Amino acid sequence: MAPPSLSSSHLLITASLPKPSSIRPPRLPVSSRPVPALLLALAASPAFPALAVDAPAPQEAAAPQLQLQAEAPTPAANPFADTLLTAPKPGSATQAADIPDGGQWRYSEFLAAVKKGKVERVRFSKDGGMLQLTAVDGRRASVVVPNDPDLIDILATNGVDISVAEGDAAGPGGFLAFVGNLLFPFIAFAGLFFLFRRAQGGPGGGPGGMGGPMDFGRSKSKFQEVPETGVTFQDVAGADQAKLELQEVVDFLKNPDKYTALGAKIPKGCLLVGPPGTGKTLLARAVAGEAGVPFFSCAASEFVELFVGVGASRVRDLFEKAKAKAPCIVFIDEIDAVGRQRGAGMGGGNDEREQTINQLLTEMDGFSGNSGVIVLAATNRPDVLDSALLRPGRFDRQVTVDRPDVAGRVRILEVHSRGKALAKDVDFDKVARRTPGFTGADLQNLMNEAAILAARRDLKEISKDEISDALERIIAGPEKKNAVVSEQKRKLVAYHGLDMPSSVP
Repeated sequence: MAPPSLSSSHLLITASLPKPSSIRPPRLPVSSRPVPALLLALAASPAFPALAVDAPAPQEAAAPQLQLQAEAPTPAANPFADTLLTAPKPGSATQAADIPDGGQWRYSEFLAAVKKGKVERVRFSKDGGMLQLTAVDGRRASVVVPNDPDLIDILATNGVDISVAEGDAAGPGGFLAFVGNLLFPFIAFAGLFFLFRRAQGGPGGGPGGMGGPMDFGRSKSKFQEVPETGVTFQDVAGADQAKLELQEVVDFLKNPDKYTALGAKIPKGCLLVGPPGTGKTLLARAVAGEAGVPFFSCAASEFVELFVGVGASRVRDLFEKAKAKAPCIVFIDEIDAVGRQRGAGMGGGNDEREQTINQLLTEMDGFSGNSGVIVLAATNRPDVLDSALLRPGRFDRQVTVDRPDVAGRVRILEVHSRGKALAKDVDFDKVARRTPGFTGADLQNLMNEAAILAARRDLKEISKDEISDALERIIAGPEKKNAVVSEQKRKLVAYHGLDMPSSVP
């Protein structure tokens, strides 16, 4: 097939073009330029010569001008070089908007960021109360972590890297914690050393000291080297038999040769038994005032404590002090608090009260004996005391202090009227006959109430009327002056009054 014929007006320029290998595209800056900007730059570049169609063939001299320039265009040849725009990274603005600001996040913000994949790694503190996070954009923040058992599962599900700090000893908080850990044992050992020094009789310890935890098992008895009770046997009336038996004990302490020449031994214990208010404690105070020997006094309830063994320890401490001061007298008031029958407690033989009475029995008459210590005890319930406590050798004498008779009440009234201004019409014999069954404490209260009534009435002396009114107040209560009494009740009281004798023998 014959090639197509070309007209002479259409010239195909082929010989004057450079070789294809010599034509290279211009080197453009590797920047993210928009597509329209690239096209405009290529069009303005002189590297590609304009291809003219239907133009005369160029001369040989012009051939070198058609060589393509391989160099990059100059800034002056590119009018858009200074106005090129940089496109933002896709999604960077959205990420910044989803991540909270600041170095301290709330726990709810932290969980929301984790679930959106905005947290890359977390680092828990050693105690687990705080964590430090690193976001996907490199920012760091701290979060206070509550007790959430599902937190680890949430972090693992969302692909968060989890680590735990080894410790914060290098920081100032760790240093303070280290110093605190050393300081607390030092203070504890120093306190224990101080307590042991006090227990061994050091400064502040021993008898008469300030006391402390180490004195818990020591006796709380009151000690008097020279008793000054202010009470003698002359101040005790209405209990002649009890006073006689106790006077023998006092005389034995003052004149021991009189009794030892006949082979007599001093009683080891005297138990004062009687109703309340008959003067048992008053007799013990009289013995302390008359004997002239060291005197220890305590209440049996002081031996009873919550902890087992404390009461027994106090009994041992009491008798050790007493033996060091022998001969002496130890008075235990209301001994039924610890001297009850054994075997009736809740704890069998291991409760505190039974341990205390066992130690008391041993100290009074045990294997080592008890020399020079006389035990006086008082109780108004002898029926509940243990039989081993009442046997001879421990309490050799049981002194009964009963209610006084008429003669005893007269002497008691005379004792308690000392220092009171009495009128001449006061007759103690009549008052004693009107007070049958009264104890010494009741008669003392009677005279005190009469003195108060006399002072209320602005009197200078206590008359028989004040004593009579005080007696009615004690027996029947205060007078009701404004009470409304019906006529029937008045007759009833009047008829009953006719049947009462005029005087009580």
